[in-house]
Amino acid sequence: MLTRGSTYDEVYNSFSWDIPERYNIANDVCDRWADDRDRVALIYEDEEKKVHTYTFADIRKYANQFANTLIARGLGRGDRVTLLLAQDPECAIAHVGCFKAGIVSSPTSVLFGPDAIIYRLNDCGAKAVVTDLANYPKIAEIRSQCPSVEHVFVVDGEADGAANFWSAIAEADETFSNVDTASDDIAWISYTSGTTGMPKGSVQPHRMMLGHMPSLEFIYDFFPQDKDTLWSPADWAWMAGLADILLPGWFHGCTVVSTAMKGFDTEEAYRILDQHKVTLALLTPTMLKLMRQVPNPLERYDLKLRAVLSGGEAVGKELLEWADRELNIKINEAFGQTECNVILGNNGNVFPIKPGSIGRPTPGTVCAIIDDDGVVLPPGEEGHIACRRPHPVMLLEYLNKPEATREKFIGDWLITGDTGHMDEDGYFWFHGRADDVITSSGYRIGPGEIEDALLKHDAVQMVAVIGVPDPVRTEVVKAFVIPVAGVTTSDQLVDDLRESVRSRLAKHEVPKMIEFVDSLPMTTTGKIMRRELRDREKQK
Repeated sequence: MLTRGSTYDEVYNSFSWDIPERYNIANDVCDRWADDRDRVALIYEDEEKKVHTYTFADIRKYANQFANTLIARGLGRGDRVTLLLAQDPECAIAHVGCFKAGIVSSPTSVLFGPDAIIYRLNDCGAKAVVTDLANYPKIAEIRSQCPSVEHVFVVDGEADGAANFWSAIAEADETFSNVDTASDDIAWISYTSGTTGMPKGSVQPHRMMLGHMPSLEFIYDFFPQDKDTLWSPADWAWMAGLADILLPGWFHGCTVVSTAMKGFDTEEAYRILDQHKVTLALLTPTMLKLMRQVPNPLERYDLKLRAVLSGGEAVGKELLEWADRELNIKINEAFGQTECNVILGNNGNVFPIKPGSIGRPTPGTVCAIIDDDGVVLPPGEEGHIACRRPHPVMLLEYLNKPEATREKFIGDWLITGDTGHMDEDGYFWFHGRADDVITSSGYRIGPGEIEDALLKHDAVQMVAVIGVPDPVRTEVVKAFVIPVAGVTTSDQLVDDLRESVRSRLAKHEVPKMIEFVDSLPMTTTGKIMRRELRDREKQK
């Protein structure tokens, strides 16, 4: 645990890493709390807002049964299981069960359409899928194209070609001896947006759990404290929900709240915070901007919030002042990515927050601004925001992509793909993406996958996708389309193109704007110059 201090230097300088050679996440996030039969791990609200409570003892029992079930069906250490679920209890149980057995989980968003799911299943070679009835048709539709998938479990009903999750584990042994995994063994694979081509599988080792903790303890204002309860609308398919809420909450034996809430509803968010006495929340700037529209929240809701982690987009001075004035809390903005999470952050009770800054290096982390040759730049100069290895929160590699793994580093510096500068006081400031990833409503979206989906439409000859500035979402997705010769452009074609993306990928990847053009800016080697398109949009 992080040692509490009154200054940043005191906290940062007193911390050092102690990563064991052998380590299994399941021991820390489940088993060590399960002998306390009354300790609540999860409060889950279903679609009817009915509350279901799971203790750590429950999670251990069901995770043990799931681990035994997978082994009985022929899966073993290193095999992959895709979890196509949202904030379902079975999602959390399945993760822990996989960790226990040395099996690799792969969280996948229910927002994705068939094409996105096919790619992820085949890339990681998933042998089993756990999903729900609402998303099972996607699996049924594509199963013949995913030869590695041998078993499918549905958590909330019966379906042809799938086993019911609860029926399958019901007869399994409730005890299980966790596999003795190395801290560098693979725990899970998260897919991250690629700037070109398809997404990359970020291979996350068991040690990543330990790598997260000092950062989150710092940003959550020296978490854990008495009666800490965590919640975020962020799905557990994303790093924010899984690694910044669920797993760290359970690491410290705290209660995590999850819901079946579809989309984001401000009144529901306030109700959840109030009803479940949430003390720590992860809320993106877009969510906070929507919550700001509710007048006098403390007159209507009894909030116990003491810290909010935010990131993915700029928080800004107005949101910081609103939260301080209306909610009596400080928003601690943080910075990281799937491959190297929460490496910069704020703690407003330890040092003053500079509005617009993404904070300072978290304890145990060495960050710098570097140039293309890996030379550390002085304060004030723009360059790559980078993190020095070794660091236990870093990915092992990109799955099946050794070249992309090599390109992620300049010497011993992991480059985040973002540019910025550090000021004289050691605060870091974000300038922009060094690549073409789009940031929209907290999602990081790769243009390559969207372009691929649009190119599958018969009317599209060539396409380029960028993010254009938006006051609420930070950026929205815009597609520039060169139609096939002879095609008549129309509003109907725009709708058809959007549907082409929606049916294959995820809702947040559907272009909000589509512009038909005669040509696209290209390099001499034939690559589309997305940066030039972005510059044109900014000038508009």
